[in-house]
Amino acid sequence: MSFLLELEINEAQDIKKLVEHAKRLTEEFQRSVKEIFIKENIPLPHGFTEDDVNLGAPRLFADEFYVHYLKYAAKAGLSIYSIAIPLMYREDVRNFLTYCMNSTMELVEEIKTILMDKSLIIEPPIIPAPEQVRIADTDYLSGFVGDVRPLHALEIAHLYDNIENNVTSKALIMAFSQVAKREKVRDIFIKGKDITNKAVERYMEKLHYESLPAPGFIDHLVTTSTFAPFSDKLMLFHKVDMFSMKIRAFGNSLAVNGRHDLALLYGKSLMNIANFVKDASNILIENEWMEIPPEAVDRENLASK
Repeated sequence: MSFLLELEINEAQDIKKLVEHAKRLTEEFQRSVKEIFIKENIPLPHGFTEDDVNLGAPRLFADEFYVHYLKYAAKAGLSIYSIAIPLMYREDVRNFLTYCMNSTMELVEEIKTILMDKSLIIEPPIIPAPEQVRIADTDYLSGFVGDVRPLHALEIAHLYDNIENNVTSKALIMAFSQVAKREKVRDIFIKGKDITNKAVERYMEKLHYESLPAPGFIDHLVTTSTFAPFSDKLMLFHKVDMFSMKIRAFGNSLAVNGRHDLALLYGKSLMNIANFVKDASNILIENEWMEIPPEAVDRENLASK
């Protein structure tokens, strides 16, 4: 969430307070990770510096965008923490991740309050409670031909969530494409924007077919500025990271899905996202922007020396 430094040009006081809260949490999390790395003699990542942010750049986003973005980023963080905590055996790391999760959940509640108080979101789909328990028949998994059943509750929830995440992702990558300096970086952002736009339209179509509401695009919250507030390195790394998170989100959606047409839809999205991440990662590597995380010892290489 490095671009939260843009809060200096944020005008709405409640949104500015929210962004400052998120910034404090980010800095606190970073300090804790740094302390653990130093304690274990692990080299600190180079990451990003003041050279990757230009506080003098014109506004790139409207105030409202920050609320949508923070929800988008916070949900990604919660997904990471919920998976990491059960894997941890070391107490200090486990306690740290638990603190991160609880703090982020509190931030999400603050975000939801602002979204609702300011009417920045539509009411999520509501379906009637069933009158009785029903048993699935042989057509239950169908989605292309025959007796295609209506979407069930979890399918609706994941479609809505994926739309909500991706309208924010599209607006963000569209903004990045406006200000990127390198042609390759700009082109990959445009590719990512097109992939996201097509996917969102397909998800919206599924909900609208069932006469259910879907979140709308928020592209209008991006200004027309073409002056970069962030370096190409920071923007590209951020989108690789967040597109990688989409893979996990679509995996979760597939896990609760029961219709063949939705499985195909998510499968296509996964393939497109994987290709984007691969191409964008190659650009990071070409520019020597990608740092290698700690990895296992190459025993074969040691044996050959």
